[in-house]
Amino acid sequence: MGRPAKGAQPGGTRRAKVTSPQTRLALARGHRRHPQLLPLPAPADAEAARAVFAAQRRTALRTAALLGAVLFGTSGTIAALPVLDRLSVAGVPVSWLVLAVATYPVLLALAVCHVRRAERAEDRAGPGGGP
Repeated sequence: MGRPAKGAQPGGTRRAKVTSPQTRLALARGHRRHPQLLPLPAPADAEAARAVFAAQRRTALRTAALLGAVLFGTSGTIAALPVLDRLSVAGVPVSWLVLAVATYPVLLALAVCHVRRAERAEDRAGPGGGP
């Protein structure tokens, strides 16, 4: 008995190649030979983009500092108050509840505020690019 054909299963049946519809469409389209280059922005647009980027970077740094304060503050509080390990609610130590339950709403609020501030910085620039 010889070797099975390439792609054949031990029972003699061939494997079927399965791809998603998006993959089939992308493969059927192929690659564009001449990619379209984006137009260069006007100097005023570039300045507005730099201003928005700087404002969003400041917002990101503030958010990262607050994130660090929340996370290190939470763990610092738990370390400073060992009584939280001895107290329990429904058999679960309060320190675990603080880490697992109380911090996530604070992190969610921090994320929502960050997104709103970043979007506000873009809105202030306006569609014309002026601050």
